[in-house]
Amino acid sequence: MNTSRATPATLIRSGPHALTLGGAWTARTVAPVDQQLETLVIDGQAEVTVDARAITALDTAGAWVLHALLVRLRAHGGSATLQGLQGLQGQQSRLLQVVTQHREDLARGPARATPQPSPGLLEGLGRKTVVVAEQAYAMLSFVGEVTQALVGSLAHPSRLRWRPILFNIQRAGFDALPIVGLLSFLLGVVVAYQGAAQLRQYGANIFVADLVGLSMLREFAPLITAITLAGRSGSAFAAQIGTMVVTEEVDAMRTLGIAPLELLVLPKIIAMVIVLPLLTVFADVLGVAGGMVMARSQLDVGFDDFLDRMAKAVSATSYLVGIAKAPVFAVIISVVGCFQGFRTRGGADSVGQQTTRSVVQSIFLVIVADALFSIAFSLLDL
Repeated sequence: MNTSRATPATLIRSGPHALTLGGAWTARTVAPVDQQLETLVIDGQAEVTVDARAITALDTAGAWVLHALLVRLRAHGGSATLQGLQGLQGQQSRLLQVVTQHREDLARGPARATPQPSPGLLEGLGRKTVVVAEQAYAMLSFVGEVTQALVGSLAHPSRLRWRPILFNIQRAGFDALPIVGLLSFLLGVVVAYQGAAQLRQYGANIFVADLVGLSMLREFAPLITAITLAGRSGSAFAAQIGTMVVTEEVDAMRTLGIAPLELLVLPKIIAMVIVLPLLTVFADVLGVAGGMVMARSQLDVGFDDFLDRMAKAVSATSYLVGIAKAPVFAVIISVVGCFQGFRTRGGADSVGQQTTRSVVQSIFLVIVADALFSIAFSLLDL
């Protein structure tokens, strides 16, 4: 049909209780009838007949308005139904039935999905196990890629990005000196204070140097430094890379032929391996200083006596044991932070989630590694 020559849709009251429909009921011509429905007055006391034999064309828009007319008639007590329409052709009648079914479905609202039963204990445990296994596999794959990139960079030193390395040394190392020093000093104070009450009872005040020296140099200094950097620098690594993934900067780097691992990951790992042992030495000094201050105030142990006793109690092996842990902790923190950053998907919410996961996993793995170190050193009698 040529819609440009189609006659407009008409709605005529042909009798007190009769309506006659005519013309083309299409999207271009049905607007006047749609407006006319708003002012149509229906007598609800008598049956209304609708004659649709004069309708020359009907599309979805016209069927929608026609259905609205029938609904209005039924709402005022009329008996007009789809079967009561006179003159609709077979194809037009089927179209009206489809539109009617669709409007009734909309009126009933969206279908409610059948609630799925909550998984049982074993099923839930199995699903979590699968998720953990998949993440562990992805982590191992990421470690392999980083190792491959590191070997390639060491074979060709010109590929190393020294400017990002120095930048990360400043951000993760120098800028962290105040918080690491304060925490280590207070931890030394706490250790000495807790030991003072027990040592005073036995007149063994001087042994506070053994307690503070061994605990700080072997365990507390590297551990508190690693936990601090996991929350401070590891989270920053995850947030930075995650934001770049969300904004598609990482994809742009790959398009330009720049390896994201060489530009974003290796400088962070190298910088952390450099700064964490140095910060551990700084934490050792501040932790021992805090223990000395508390030993002098609570146990009357002078600084000279404290240092003399600590030099005899703490061997070079015990000091190096604490320093040896730092590079391992540095690799764990930087790799986990970068790995979680690359796993960011979606928007800002995902960046926050991955940042939180990086901190939690870094601290967990650092403590696990520290426990494994303790077992290994015990077996080696170190």
